[in-house]
Amino acid sequence: MSYEIKVTDDREACFALRIEVFVDEQGVDKDIELDEYDDEAVHILATYNGEPVGTSRLLFSGETGKIGRFCVVKSHRGTGLGRLLLDASIKELQTYDHLTRGYLSAQTYAVPFYAKAGFKAYGDEYMEAGIPHMDMERDL
Repeated sequence: MSYEIKVTDDREACFALRIEVFVDEQGVDKDIELDEYDDEAVHILATYNGEPVGTSRLLFSGETGKIGRFCVVKSHRGTGLGRLLLDASIKELQTYDHLTRGYLSAQTYAVPFYAKAGFKAYGDEYMEAGIPHMDMERDL
């Protein structure tokens, strides 16, 4: 499969993917999923034959770049897209000279996925939007 993954201004496509995965599949409240940080974020969109199939959101705080709202539609899971999207998100963070640390809040079941890309879990498991999460970080 051939994917195109890049920074996008098409926030509506990103929002639609997040609603499909987080709200419809996982039961996250839409008011939590779409928030005030979307205005300041860098949005990354993955497409397959022009069709949106994955997204992530990048936020910045000091020397830390946060990867969040990371999702792939069900029909493209297990294809390698998740890793390609994660790698593209990390690569985008690395274009910002002041960033030295990558951070994400992983759904606990996905910790091994992020660990393969160099993220290390730290701290205790916690609940976010009714879903168990772990904080993870890596050097950029």
